[in-house]
Amino acid sequence: MKKIAMLSTGEEVLYGDIVDTNAAWVSRLFFENGLAMYKRATVGDQRSALTQELVMLSLNMDVVIVNGGLGPTSDDLTAEVASAASEQPLILHQAWLNRLKEFYAKRGKSMPESNIKQAMLPDGSTVIDNPIGTACGFKMKINDCLFYFTPGVPSEFKKMIEEQILPDLTAQFPMLQGRSCSRLYTFGLSESGIADTLKEVHLPEGFELGYRSYLPFIEVKLFGPSADLERRNRVLSLVERLLHSNVVSIDEPLLTRLGHLLETAQQSIAIAEHATQGQLTAWLQEEPKVAQHCSASWVLGKMTASPLDKEDMLGATFALAGATKSNCNTDISVVTGRLVDNRFAIALATPKGEWGQVLSFQRQYNSLDQKVVIRTVAADMLRRFLEGKPLFADYGFLTREKDMYLPPEALNH
Repeated sequence: MKKIAMLSTGEEVLYGDIVDTNAAWVSRLFFENGLAMYKRATVGDQRSALTQELVMLSLNMDVVIVNGGLGPTSDDLTAEVASAASEQPLILHQAWLNRLKEFYAKRGKSMPESNIKQAMLPDGSTVIDNPIGTACGFKMKINDCLFYFTPGVPSEFKKMIEEQILPDLTAQFPMLQGRSCSRLYTFGLSESGIADTLKEVHLPEGFELGYRSYLPFIEVKLFGPSADLERRNRVLSLVERLLHSNVVSIDEPLLTRLGHLLETAQQSIAIAEHATQGQLTAWLQEEPKVAQHCSASWVLGKMTASPLDKEDMLGATFALAGATKSNCNTDISVVTGRLVDNRFAIALATPKGEWGQVLSFQRQYNSLDQKVVIRTVAADMLRRFLEGKPLFADYGFLTREKDMYLPPEALNH
C-alpha cells in the first residue's frame, strides 16, 4: 500500500484560527478511493520548519499533498521551499502569468506586481490548473516522492483534487481498490462496552471496525471494499443485531432518521421543555424534514414550578404532555420535565397512549452536556415510537427510576 501524507501549512491553521477542513475532506475522499492517508501534518509559515518537513516527508512517503502557501504575499513560501528542497531553481511559468493577466483584465483591473510570484514555479514541475483562482498548483518529485502542491482556499483545493489530482493518482496506481464506510450510531453505550460486545466478531479479510466517540453518540464504523457490498451488508447486519437496543440509526444521523420517519408517518408534533430550555426544539428543527412537522413549542422557566414537580415528577410531566398535545392539536407531544437533584422526566403523548420515565445521571455532566443527553433521550423515545419499538431503553450512563405507560382508554376517563 502506498504511503500518502497530507501537509497543511500556515500559521492560521497551526494555531487554530481556522479549522483544517481540507485535510478531513481529502482524507475521507482518498480513503473511499483506496488511498488511505498514512500521515497528516501541519506546519506554520517558518521557512526552516517547512523545508525540514518537506524533506522528511520526501524520504518516508510515496505521495504528499501540500496545502496552502501559494498566494502572492511574503508569508506564502511553499513554492520557494519546494524549490530549495528539490534543488531546482524557480523559473517563470509564462503561460500561467498570461492567465493571471487575463484574470485581472476580465475584471477591468491591472495585475498587481506581487502576483508574478504565483507564476514562479520550480523547474521541471507540472502545472495543476486552477480554473477559479489565481494560485495554480503544481506537481513534482522530490527524492522519488510525488508531491502535489495546492492552494488553501477550500473551493479551489477541492476542485483540483476531484478533477485533476485524484484521477492522476488512480491512473498511476490502478490496482488500488475503493473502500466504503458504513456507520451505526449508538446511544447509551460505552466504547469499551461496545468493544467487548464485538470482540468475538470475526471480520472477513479486507474489513475492519473503527469507533468515533462524541457526546452523546458513539459511531461504530465498518470499513470494507466498496465492490463487496453483499458481504459488507452481512457483517453490518451482524454488528447491528449485537448492539440492536442502542442503535439509533444506520448510515445517517439520528435527526435525519427522525425526519424520514415523520415524513412517512405524517405525524405533527408539539414540544414543551423544562430541563432542556429550548435546546430540544432548536436541535430537532435543524433537520428540515423534522421542522416541517413541528407545530408549536413551549419553553417553561422556573416561574412555572409547582409542588407537583418534586412530589410527583413523572405525573407533572405526563400532565404537561397531555396538555401540550391537546392545546396544540397535534398528533404527538414531546416533553422534557424539570431537572431536580440530577433527576429528570420525559414523556410522550401520542394517539396510542402516553409514555413517561424518570431518569437520573450516573456521572457528573456540566449543564450544557446534561441538556444534550436529555434532548437525545427525548428524540430517541420519539424515534422508538415511530418505529414501533419499546420506548424504554437501557442507557449505560443513566438510571431509570420509574416508567409508566398510560393506554388511550385510561386517558379517556
